[in-house]
Amino acid sequence: MRIDRYLPPTHWLSKVYRGGGAAFGGALIAFGILGFTNNLGFFSTSGQQILGLSTNGLLSLISIVVGAVLIAAAAIGGPLASTTTATIGALFLLSGLANLAVLETRWNLLAFEMQNVVFSLVAGMLLLFVGLYGRVSGGLPEDNPFVRYRHREPPEGEVPEQRTAEQERSEELRPLAEAEVALGEGHATPEQEQLVRTEALRLARAERQRAYEHYAHIQRALRGERETSESRPSGSRESDTGG
Repeated sequence: MRIDRYLPPTHWLSKVYRGGGAAFGGALIAFGILGFTNNLGFFSTSGQQILGLSTNGLLSLISIVVGAVLIAAAAIGGPLASTTTATIGALFLLSGLANLAVLETRWNLLAFEMQNVVFSLVAGMLLLFVGLYGRVSGGLPEDNPFVRYRHREPPEGEVPEQRTAEQERSEELRPLAEAEVALGEGHATPEQEQLVRTEALRLARAERQRAYEHYAHIQRALRGERETSESRPSGSRESDTGG
């Protein structure tokens, strides 16, 4: 069974993933567009400052592409939004560590500076938190869609026929149970007293019916034994009794 049946786009967890991914994706697209409008060198290792971060043409392009991916995943929602947000968060963390190692070298193709590294690490942790929220946390409730999926329970709202029948039967018995509790506590209404008496009478009749059926079954069995015994030849009966 697919996980998207457990986490539809309208689920509140899906809204968390969608909101976080869309907000961050929009910010990345804005950052990338501002970079392109400043006519930055595509592979320049000494970028220009945009919104407090150093960037070049390549980083601006990557920002727009990643932002578009986040917004597309947010539009679809469900587990795809969660997985995409968490994956991009992990990539941000790796990017921050990788670019930290090439700062002030000719391999600094994204024109990173220390503030970019800090932003990449912080953004990566935030995206990971949003993407994995309610998914791998400890102490998740039993109605959590990911918990139900791991335990192979049916999605919330998709109740098997047997459980539906049990719930319907429980609803049918609720008035009787409430009447018996009220009678036991001494504050039952006349209608509740009548309901309990009627149910007791029904159970007594059912018990008598079962007793009659059991008695009839025993009588039939005894009658069959007698008929079998009487149908045996006389010599056979004497051999059985005398020896």
